[in-house]
Amino acid sequence: MSSSSGAAAAIAAPAARSADLPPALEVRAVSHRFGALQALKDVSFQIGRGEFCTLLGVNGAGKTTLFSLITRLYTSTSGYIGVAGHDARRAPREALSRIGVVFQSRALDGDLTLTQNLQYHAALHGISRPKARIRIGEVLELVGLSDKAGARASTLSGGQQRRAEVARALLHRPELLLLDEATAGLDLRARADLLSLVRRLIASEGVSTLWATHIFEEIAPQDHIVVLHKGAVLADASAAALAAGGDLGEAFLSLTGGAR
Repeated sequence: MSSSSGAAAAIAAPAARSADLPPALEVRAVSHRFGALQALKDVSFQIGRGEFCTLLGVNGAGKTTLFSLITRLYTSTSGYIGVAGHDARRAPREALSRIGVVFQSRALDGDLTLTQNLQYHAALHGISRPKARIRIGEVLELVGLSDKAGARASTLSGGQQRRAEVARALLHRPELLLLDEATAGLDLRARADLLSLVRRLIASEGVSTLWATHIFEEIAPQDHIVVLHKGAVLADASAAALAAGGDLGEAFLSLTGGAR
């Protein structure tokens, strides 16, 4: 399999779901530089409603840069990013209000209880205290942490902290959930539990998901997969189509010229 830019065109993207609605996420011809470094090069793909999409790439591929552009931490050099039909550059408030994010670095305040962490985040989204109290109970039940509501965040295990961050990301009922290497530092059981939770949320909450990872075991055959390598999209397809009946890891290595 060639690692040329033509590979992206050769591996067709899956059909967008819910054709009557704009995609949960549309990334079109997005490029970004850090000085002389070209971090992203003409990146294009989209995520349909209620879809689990894996952004697969080794460290340094550009995954975190792309997340930072989607969430407006950076402004893209060129291109378009749309969230549920809202232009992230021209209408950032509308776009960002539809996104929930779990970044790679931990973001809970360890000195606060889980409920206090969520109350603070709810206030940032303008959710009133009475409504926040109800919603916090709902999201804690969703992630299986109702019994930890009064526990200080520092006492939670790594897997519990990650589930708590998912709960926090869901507070304002986003349409798109972004997770950047969310299983980093977790053991096998906690990693599997977190991935299973996020997949269930698609059914229960209707939230579309962009899951950034470099771990092949986190990908299911039916997943929409976007391969990002050295800032460029090399494939946009189902995992099954990319593997073509063989091993996904081997297909990835062939596509990227042996990158690990």
